[in-house]
Amino acid sequence: MPNDFNEVKNLVKTLDLPVRRIDVCPNGCMLYWKNDNDAEFCKWCELPKYKAKRGGNGKAKPFKQLFYLPLTPRLQRLYASQVTALHMKWHANHEKKDDLMCHPSDAEAWKHFDRTHPEFAIETRNVRLGLCADEFAPFGKSGKTYSCWPVILTPYNLPLEMCMKEPYMFLTLIIPGPHNPKKLIDAYMQPLIEELQQLWYQGVPTRDITTGDVFRMKAALLWTVNDFPAYGMLSGWSTAGLLGRPICMERSKAFRLKHGRKACYFDCHRQFLPLNHSYRKNKKDFTKKKVEITPPPLRLSGTEIFARVEHLKRAHDDPQCMPDGYGEYHKWTKRSIFWDLPYWSTNLVPHNADVMHIEKNVFDNILNTVMDITGKTKDNLNARKDLRDICDRPALEVDVTSTGPKPKAVYTLTKNEKRVVCEWLKNLKFPDGYVSNISRCIDLNECKLTGMKSHDCHVFMERLLPIAFKEFVPPFVWSALIEVSLFFRDLCSTSLTVTNMQKLENNAPVILCNLERIFPPAFFDSMEHMIIHLPYEAGIAGPVQYRWMYPFERFLFHLKKRIKNKACIEASICNAYIVEEVTTFASYYFEPHVQSKRQRAGRNDEGPVDPNVPSFSIFNYLGRSAGACKRGYLIDDERRIAHIYILLNCPEVEPYVQMFRSSYYGVPDHRIDQMCNEHFAEWFKQIILSDNNKIMEKGILYHLAWGPNTQVRSWPAYFVNGYNFHTSTHGFGKGTMNSGVCVESVSNDFYGVIENIIEVEYPGPAMRAVLFKCIWYDPVRGTNVHRKYNLVEINHKKRYKSYDPFIIAQQAVQVYYVPYPSLKRDRADWLAVCKTRARSKVEEHWKDTAYQQDRVVAPIEPELHDIPTLQDPSGEVVFVDEIEIHLPQFNITSFNEEEEEEEDDDDDDDDTSENVEDDDVDNDEADEFDFD
Repeated sequence: MPNDFNEVKNLVKTLDLPVRRIDVCPNGCMLYWKNDNDAEFCKWCELPKYKAKRGGNGKAKPFKQLFYLPLTPRLQRLYASQVTALHMKWHANHEKKDDLMCHPSDAEAWKHFDRTHPEFAIETRNVRLGLCADEFAPFGKSGKTYSCWPVILTPYNLPLEMCMKEPYMFLTLIIPGPHNPKKLIDAYMQPLIEELQQLWYQGVPTRDITTGDVFRMKAALLWTVNDFPAYGMLSGWSTAGLLGRPICMERSKAFRLKHGRKACYFDCHRQFLPLNHSYRKNKKDFTKKKVEITPPPLRLSGTEIFARVEHLKRAHDDPQCMPDGYGEYHKWTKRSIFWDLPYWSTNLVPHNADVMHIEKNVFDNILNTVMDITGKTKDNLNARKDLRDICDRPALEVDVTSTGPKPKAVYTLTKNEKRVVCEWLKNLKFPDGYVSNISRCIDLNECKLTGMKSHDCHVFMERLLPIAFKEFVPPFVWSALIEVSLFFRDLCSTSLTVTNMQKLENNAPVILCNLERIFPPAFFDSMEHMIIHLPYEAGIAGPVQYRWMYPFERFLFHLKKRIKNKACIEASICNAYIVEEVTTFASYYFEPHVQSKRQRAGRNDEGPVDPNVPSFSIFNYLGRSAGACKRGYLIDDERRIAHIYILLNCPEVEPYVQMFRSSYYGVPDHRIDQMCNEHFAEWFKQIILSDNNKIMEKGILYHLAWGPNTQVRSWPAYFVNGYNFHTSTHGFGKGTMNSGVCVESVSNDFYGVIENIIEVEYPGPAMRAVLFKCIWYDPVRGTNVHRKYNLVEINHKKRYKSYDPFIIAQQAVQVYYVPYPSLKRDRADWLAVCKTRARSKVEEHWKDTAYQQDRVVAPIEPELHDIPTLQDPSGEVVFVDEIEIHLPQFNITSFNEEEEEEEDDDDDDDDTSENVEDDDVDNDEADEFDFD
């Protein structure tokens, strides 16, 4: 055994994969590699390569170094272990259903690539990759300004439960700081692009351990995943200012607000409506006196885009060059280095719009405007001045010279209403690991929310938004907000269908037009506009869980925690990553009993399979109890009801149930159900015991017929189906709610809370079943389902009258109950119901599995509402804060000047400076599968 840590490092060094350090110009103009390896000065800016020596004959130190971790040996290592090699062909072998998408391999972008490049597709072991480049601030918000840019690649060949997980994210480049490389990021990407070209043309001989043969492995990059500033850096189309949308390009109808100075996308969405839609002829609710007759802009293909940029220079070929016509009729800053890949023009979605940041920015605009947060609201004094110029809404207008007050709009809350919402949020309880601690974001003095993480915004947008403002805004405003909420909920489903995405694509312009009829033009920045394009990308490329930033942000946060030497950020990250890479690969060869990070049980782990449990479905479910065990006894009614429930839910007993029901031919079904509950258990016992000669053949059925023992064991907590359930007593006083439960039935879903968790035991060996004893709410009188939006609410004072408290633990789905923030007492008894999904539980939706919860539901068509008035009927006015009065006014003299202003503004809107901080979710495994 090694004597110290240094000997350990030397011992495992032979397992390290290669790392190359490449010297870089201080300004990022060029790499000192290949023919320029021996150069001493930058050929563009003429800055020296090395720092000036302080004295002596020490080795010269370069100003900057790029850390390049070659991709090829890391892909080869995937085929060197049985743990990963077995799954690398999953994308081609898994069962598929027409129209259903649960993985990128089910989507048209993947299939189109296979059809276009059949010689690549014929070898199913070839690797499909996704790339992410994102800003990384190692010192956070309080330290010095410094950012480096890790570039991460991940293979998509793997199955759902492995795809985009931390062990399969490959850190490939560490672009040094301290500044944003902007368009010169292409200079740093050269080694990676060259390697990707080699992996496409020649491939690399690779041994597949599962078959023992050597094949020529190739790889292709399907797309990039980035926030919007990085989108512009990698694609070559600047995303700042007017013409800043890389999909609409010069066909965008965005304009600049005179007083707000921002690029505005108000009334840019009617053109996406059908030509006969009534909104196209509406001259009052949108731009005044304007009728929309133009058709939607066509999305350009990769070949058409390449025809536009092939004559442009690459950034590293001439760093100072800016193409002619930039800012006038295009926003191309360069020919992206990705066009050097021979297949790039055939990719249907080469760059993905990041749903995570878009959803967060849309949510921030909604929340800050409805809550009327000073300095954050999009309905400020300048917005009202712009409203006067653009729209016909005289009730909300203010004079150009006005310094306040402004008429209060119906879509904003009063001071008292804001306080109610903040207090409601502060007291909310969620299941364990569902969100971080939202209460820390509440400022009750100022009645505002600050510092919400992207994951919290995701939950609020899709679950809490319909609940939070229902009582405080008019119905037409609430409907417009809930349509946005349901849009993102449908978009972020873990299983999609092409048909539903086409419906969602048709709904998107109507949803945005409904918002445009309510909110001022200043509300509509580039993030609201991107809603138009998200359904198309989901329909072509597949579920957003494989194309958004959440997993990459968590990976970056993980890297941030590994920085030990803040004087050498990039080297510290690289060294820590190499060590983890070695330990992860070595853990593949450990025995099952050896504790390692890879074999560590999950937070809601259900425990191992007991080999002594009989192969009888009702006794063979996974589950793990927690807390102090207590022993107790069932009363006669409890024992009888528990026994009959187990019998009626046991597949092996189903033939006997059908036999019993058929004996009552002609009797109504509800009467037969009643007979089953009262007499089936005794009838079943008589049938099983009637032939003593076949008792041994009947085995477990014989023991089952006698019913459970009276003595039971109980626990306060139980882990099952990926959930952590608590009894209501155990959860009292806690900051989380884990006692809410739902079970689906043919006619109604039953909602309740867990009163007790018990284990009943039958006379046979290891014949035990765990039951939840629940208090149920009345599924008829005590449950309301919104006729259009399918929102469920229960009255917690109306209980189910029939005594049927038990369910099998494996049937339970966790829910949580949310009270309404309201000033009305008649709403105090009603609670909104929110279903959750299991943590780190991946279900294959093309298979018919028991208790499947994530059904594919068609999107709800948005309504066209009548808007009586947007001014508050009370005639109340809002006094303008001094911050709004003194907002600077600029004389816009040239397009280039306003472009420069917009560059800074867009960075703020896209929330890139806080990515790693925002997405440091407190729960260690909170991910896209935390909720439906």
